[in-house]
Amino acid sequence: MKNILLLVHDDDGQEARLQAALDVTRAVNGHLTCLDVTMLPVMAGDYWVGAGTAMLLEDERVREAVNREKIEARIGHEGVAWTWIDATGDLAICIERASVLTDLIVVNRRIDGFPVPDMRNLAAELILKSGKPILAIPSTADHFTVAGRVLVAWNGSHEADAALRAAVPLLGLATHVTIFEVDDGTVKVPAEHAAAYLSRHGIHALVVRQENQAVVAEDLILEAVRQRQIDYVVMGGFGHSRFREALCGGVSRKMLTASPVPVLLAH
Repeated sequence: MKNILLLVHDDDGQEARLQAALDVTRAVNGHLTCLDVTMLPVMAGDYWVGAGTAMLLEDERVREAVNREKIEARIGHEGVAWTWIDATGDLAICIERASVLTDLIVVNRRIDGFPVPDMRNLAAELILKSGKPILAIPSTADHFTVAGRVLVAWNGSHEADAALRAAVPLLGLATHVTIFEVDDGTVKVPAEHAAAYLSRHGIHALVVRQENQAVVAEDLILEAVRQRQIDYVVMGGFGHSRFREALCGGVSRKMLTASPVPVLLAH
């Protein structure tokens, strides 16, 4: 994990994203790519075209130009290697295009009280379409604890496998790793196998198995995060279709909505 892609956009989650991306980049001695996206204005009906749209787009460009000056001035003193890319358009499309040869994409989980941009849906799109792991940061976070306590949410799925393997460089820097399995009778690859995999990378993990007592898995995970003072979570993302998750709820959706700590997801 050496190539970190950060979404730069002037919104309520930017500071948290920036701090997390800098912390990760420094920890892995990596390279930070800052993708500054000027979002196209979203207007309804007949108001989509015309001078009004052009004026809104120009306002957005001016705002992002000011934002770039501010962020570049800060990064220049952070002691990390970095490059800058400007893009205009849909957030998900711009990030997906820029994510080639990227090891990790840094965005937010849902930004409470800030509906645009819709970070939860953005994270979901990127997980499914880019093929890259994402790190979703709460907008209130002021740092990312690399050398901290990590919970790996394990269910034996391909998605959990992808997330675990993607996170190995970070897990190797953690002070404590817990593999947390909710035993609902469907897990085909037990958590002990995941622990054995990590041990071959020099990472020693504690396996904790929780019986599913008519409590949804996401609530058990969130409770474990609180009880064990977890600094971030590693988990597979969207093992079911997004439509099914939206209709019935789901672990990915809940964590992107309510997790108090950063979540690293992969699909």
